Formats: sequence, C-alpha cells, structure tokens
Amino acid sequence: MSLLIPSFQDRHDALGHLDVREWFAETVAKALQDEKTRDNFKWSFEVVPGFFAQSDEKTDDLKFNYAFNNIGRLKSWGDLIEELKELNRHAKPNEVFKLVTCARHGEGFHNMVVDKYGIQAWSEKWSHLNTDGELEYGPDAMLSAKGIEQARQNHEVWEKEIKEHGAPLPDKFYVSPLQRSMWTLQYTWENLRSADQKALIVEKLRERYGSHTCNKRNTKSIIEKRFLGYGYEFEDGFLEEDVLHTDEQESHHHHCVRTNDFCQELFEKDWDSQANAVDREKALANAFISTTSHAGTISELLTVFNHRPFAISTGGMIPVVVKATRRID
Repeated sequence: MSLLIPSFQDRHDALGHLDVREWFAETVAKALQDEKTRDNFKWSFEVVPGFFAQSDEKTDDLKFNYAFNNIGRLKSWGDLIEELKELNRHAKPNEVFKLVTCARHGEGFHNMVVDKYGIQAWSEKWSHLNTDGELEYGPDAMLSAKGIEQARQNHEVWEKEIKEHGAPLPDKFYVSPLQRSMWTLQYTWENLRSADQKALIVEKLRERYGSHTCNKRNTKSIIEKRFLGYGYEFEDGFLEEDVLHTDEQESHHHHCVRTNDFCQELFEKDWDSQANAVDREKALANAFISTTSHAGTISELLTVFNHRPFAISTGGMIPVVVKATRRID
C-alpha cells in the first residue's frame, strides 16, 4: 500500500497562499528596477515542459501517484539525461538547465497532532507547545513510524529507477537542518548515495521559522552528533544556536524570498564571473540536484521556478526541469 498519497491538507498547503505568487512576481519586477536590490534576482527561472507529468496542468495532483508512474517522467532516463545535456551544451552563455527534485519529509509527530486536533486548534494552541501529553513534537519534530516508512517507500522507488531504469544519482544533495528532513534523506538514499556524496545542510531550506516549536532546529552540536557520520556537512557560517527561531512566525512572503535566495545561490555556483558566462563544465557536472525539505519550502520553490502549484504528501516528492537565465548588465 502506498503511503505517498496527498491529503486535502496537503492540497491546502500547496494552494492556500497563492497570493504569494502574484506578490513575488511584483516584487521581482520592482526589484529589477532598483540598483540596490536587483542583484537579489540575478537569475530568472522557468519550467521546461515535456519531461515530467507533474508540470502538465492536466495532471490531477490529488490522484497522481509518482510512485506508480516512474516518478512522473515522460521519457526514458537515457533520453531524459541526454536531452538535459544537449540543452546545456547548446544553451546561451547566460543559460543553464537543471533537474531539481523537491522531496518533502515523511510524516512527523507534529503532522499527527495537526490531524488529531485540526488545523485551527493546532495554530491557536498546540503549535506553540512541545507536547500534547502523548506525543512530543517540539522542538525539531521527529519522524513518526509512518514517516519512516514513507521514506523507505521512496527508497524503493529510487532503487527501482536506478537499478531497473538507468536513473543516475543526483550530483548534489541539499537538505534542511530539521531532523525530519535529514532522516527522510537518510532513509530514502541509504545504500544508494555514495560515501563521498556529502549532503549539504542549508538553513534556507528549512520550514517557516518562529512560533511553532516543531520548526525550531536543534543545536549544531546535536545535529553533528546525530548525522555527520552518515555523510552530511554544514554550509559555511552555520551557527550553533537557532537564532532564526523567535516568538513571531516568519511570513509566507519572507519565506518565498528566502527560498529564492537559495535558488539564486544554487545556480550562481555555475557562473564564471571572469568569462561573464556559465561555466559549462560545472553546469554539466551539477545538472541533477536533490533537495529535501518541507511542504512550505517546496511550495515556495515551485513559486520561484514558475511551476504550477502541486500538492505533495508527507514523504512525497516532485521533480522539475528548470531553465535558469542570468541577467547580464
């Protein structure tokens, strides 16, 4: 039985804040007119259609199950990867193409509490506590047994894609520092990810911080003790304490801007400032990116990439082929 089926709450997470999309488009347009802010949006993004069913407006996100449909790909892996290489080889000097997979953590104890009491009671009361007396979900909520099994089902999906259908391993792995995302990555890619493929722990991939205890991360020391033996490393500047988590919850708008910052930094890694062009060798070597994060973060990733909204179950995943174009002044 598949546990990777979106619920109506997942649909709400994907569609509940569509005003952010219009706001973000207006923010980008305005920022590009101001020399002080335009460098925050050096790269613009669009989805390349024809690679995955999830990018097609006709695909019903509540009925579609990527686990039974070769993760949604519309081509063989051989054709998909070759076409991606060709797009990069023949791209303009300021263009680059990547396959980005956006994985959501498996069910956490905080998700169970939302289901138990309802979203209103969660928002008003339970989200500000660490436990309801039965389940402990803060700080930094852990995966439930179902969440672990969801990640293991994803492992089966990827193992089949790799061993039976010729899928490549991602070139780079990025993950939120919240343990439910890190354990999801671990269970999903265990014995598939090579030992020298370090997953980079990135603050900008975390869920909306502030107020909700489930989204307060552990200290760097605790994260290091739990995960560095599994092939994880911290981004530069990662702090010991979670200074981002306050009593005030981050807005959806700020979360979107923060997610854009991650995307800008991701694609800027391929840019050769001296040549004023994409380093084609780097682009080809980093064409397949894996991210593991949260419902809110994935919603904002899809906004930044100009992808249609799409409901993602706990433990779910969506692949996107992205065309990025860098502004050349």
